[in-house]
Parts: sequence; structure tokens; C-alpha cells
Amino acid sequence: MSQDTPCSDVYPCLIYADAQSAINWLCEAFGFTCRFVVLGGSGEVIHCELSLGSTVIMLSSPKQEFNWISPQTAGGLPMMLSLYVADPDNHFQQAVAAGAEVVRELQDEEYGARGYMVKDPQGHMWYFGNYRPGQYWS
Repeated sequence: MSQDTPCSDVYPCLIYADAQSAINWLCEAFGFTCRFVVLGGSGEVIHCELSLGSTVIMLSSPKQEFNWISPQTAGGLPMMLSLYVADPDNHFQQAVAAGAEVVRELQDEEYGARGYMVKDPQGHMWYFGNYRPGQYWS
């Protein structure tokens, strides 16, 4: 890649009312690995990094100074996350067994992928499937 070619990565940061329990649940239900956690003096999560394959997400407790609030406080979501998994069927079973709320059952998509949509216990929406956006771009 030349120096003139722009390069960027996206690392979403999710806000959880109970970030410590979210870390444990995301690892159990979705197979994330907790890589790094910084706790504040009151036990709040200042910063956390989780990985799933080559994907990295961050999460934290709410931060009033930035108006960062959880989906429960917001009363809804302005976005959802979509992640690639090699075996959506097995991943779906693991997520459901851990208590993920199924929003859309595991299915074959119109665009050739297989995936499903769930909500985690604190209200974030997740799509897992065997599709990588951009794979058909020329």
C-alpha cells in the first residue's frame, strides 16, 4: 500500500449499563476473548477490548461527560453490529444457549449468506453470518 492510499480501521465502542457483566456474557455467548480491561475507582469499565477472530470491539460503562448512554437508557438503538463467523449454525446454537434474544432466526439470505440476528441482554443488536461485505466489489 502506498503512502498516498488512505487506510482506516473501524473499532466500534459499545456502551453497557453493566459493562463488567457484558464482558463475561459476550465472551460466553458469542465467543469473544477479553484482551484488555481498565477499571475505574468505582469499578466501572473505563475501557475494554474484546476480539473475535480478526474483529476487535471496545466497550465501556456509560460516561456522562460524553453523553455515552446504554441502549436501555436511550430506549433504542441507532445501529447494530454485523460480524463474520465461519459456522453460523454452530454460533447460533452457542448464542441461544447463553440466552441471546433471537430477533431473526438463522436463515439463508437473499444475497447468498447464512446468518441470524440477536439482541444481547443489555439491548445491543448483533448480526452473525458467513458474509463479508465487499466480497463482490470489482
